[in-house]
Amino acid sequence: MLWTTFLLAGLASGQGLQGLNHLRFGCSQITIERLDPLVNPGEFPTPHMHQVVGGNAFNATIQPNTDVASLATCTTCGPAEDFSNYWTANIYYQSPKNKSYKRVPQVPNRLLFGDRFTTQTSGGITVYYIAPRKNTVTAFKPGFRMFVGDVMRKTKLYKMQSCFRCYSGPNFGGDDMAPCADNRLDFEGFPPNPCPGGIRSNVLYPTCWDGKNLDSPNHKDHVAYPVGGPSNFLSTGNCPSTHPVKIPQLMLEIVWDTTKFNSKADWPTDGTQPFLLSTGDRTGYGQHGDYVFGWKGDALQRAMDANGCFSATCGNLKSQDISVANKCTIKKTVREDVDGWFDKLPGSPMES
Repeated sequence: MLWTTFLLAGLASGQGLQGLNHLRFGCSQITIERLDPLVNPGEFPTPHMHQVVGGNAFNATIQPNTDVASLATCTTCGPAEDFSNYWTANIYYQSPKNKSYKRVPQVPNRLLFGDRFTTQTSGGITVYYIAPRKNTVTAFKPGFRMFVGDVMRKTKLYKMQSCFRCYSGPNFGGDDMAPCADNRLDFEGFPPNPCPGGIRSNVLYPTCWDGKNLDSPNHKDHVAYPVGGPSNFLSTGNCPSTHPVKIPQLMLEIVWDTTKFNSKADWPTDGTQPFLLSTGDRTGYGQHGDYVFGWKGDALQRAMDANGCFSATCGNLKSQDISVANKCTIKKTVREDVDGWFDKLPGSPMES
């Protein structure tokens, strides 16, 4: 059963999807670089590698309260009005033979809802914004930023908020259930065995805001999970009194082509798996995501207030061709090789 069939089945059985607004679109990479203007502003290079998508206002420093939509002149994302920046850690493979490291390449995501842009991106991220129905969420404000995850985490916590799907075959094999909901193919940490179709990451953000602060010192405290705990995909839950404003469910999705490393000879003989985050984390529990809001005007609010939508253009968003998006570039701040084999991980990652 395909994911689209799952959604239609949910509608037919009245599982709360009626009127749901499900905005999904792809973004090509704008840089792979050791920069992090949210956690390490002004520092370059930063301790570990990130892969970044979105508007060309991205740089080593994005000042607090900055409306990046007013600074950017282009975006690598499908919606022409989204100049936000989204970034995550990269995944690396370590050879059991000589202990060298290689960055795992990213590939475009699958076709859904007729959105061919997302199938043509240069690596990058697929971005989701979810609203239960129109007039239920408040779009982020200019200058809003947040961070989700914990780079130091080494234990399980919220599988529904951070997971890795182990595709069972080529062409996104086994992709039959909502993100992080498949007990057979979804893991909170790295999958323990080779994945025939590669690995997909999903990172979900909190859905409640205090309504006042665009950021907080740790980039987390101004947002919160619903009173019942983290939301499942496609739901947002009731917000606590401390964070009463319901915001869209933001989710990042990345497809990693780990199939190049599936040979038995490329895996350790001690039963461990060979992948790690660019932070040095071998568990995968430290997966995290950064976000700087940068939509033009009321574009995102319009998309969230559509009358039921599964599309890359909810709310009649203006889209752009992939050829235009791929012309959007930035000048490298940190000039170093990101594609070769390395004796050690780039930067100063934590002990794995």
